[in-house]
Amino acid sequence: MKKMILTFSTGLLIVAAHGQQTQGRVVYERTIQLKMDFQGMGDEATHAMPSTHKEKLEVLFGNNQSLRRAVEEDAPDEMAESAGGGLRIRMEVAGDNDIIYNNFSTGQSVEQREFGPKNYIISNSIPHLHWKLTGETTTILNYPCQQAITQRIGKRREASMENGEMKNREVADTANIIAWFTPAIPVPAGPELQGQLPGLILGLDIHDGRVVYKAVEVASQVDLGAVKAPSRGKKVTASEFEAEREKMIAEMQKNAGKGRNMIRIGG
Repeated sequence: MKKMILTFSTGLLIVAAHGQQTQGRVVYERTIQLKMDFQGMGDEATHAMPSTHKEKLEVLFGNNQSLRRAVEEDAPDEMAESAGGGLRIRMEVAGDNDIIYNNFSTGQSVEQREFGPKNYIISNSIPHLHWKLTGETTTILNYPCQQAITQRIGKRREASMENGEMKNREVADTANIIAWFTPAIPVPAGPELQGQLPGLILGLDIHDGRVVYKAVEVASQVDLGAVKAPSRGKKVTASEFEAEREKMIAEMQKNAGKGRNMIRIGG
């Protein structure tokens, strides 16, 4: 059977029935595959490293706005220790404590990003990618979902351990993205790529499973007062944030202790 593919540029008509949910709270589980290169560290250190990192986050939505933030959990730090050299490594994933606010009426996005001891506030417009509907459908938490696909061309940070020294560099990256959204909740919110699809994103696969979001709870009750732009931090442009981050990464690598390192995944 030939698969029919529709693009958003040709127009997409979704009829919103009365009584559809337009505000609420979604809890997602995010799973990140940890792919790192450890040269000269030995098999014991390499095998001791966790292969995945999991955490939960929530998205609050209502009044044509959304807010994404971390869900507080009592979880131990992910640690790895090589029996031979006594190396201790603490895992930290970039974005764990970030807050992202979107105003779908104005097309504006405000991010509060944490890096080191500082918080930064970055204002920008909501980006848009070229999506295609595949015609595939599924059900997530009893909500009928449609599949949409796209590609995102950009850059990502890559960590590696070479002879006991942590290396962190930026590499070109093209990510295939699969999203499952539900027209039953006609709000363009989600854990990432907010403001781009005509329904709440309940499932998301970025870069062939490198980052996977799965909705585990959807509720209609929400504190709409919390859905507002974050303001705690230094206001910078996206380019200014990148420059400060590069400076701090270089300083962290310079001052890293010989017997203890912190690996920050994702930036």
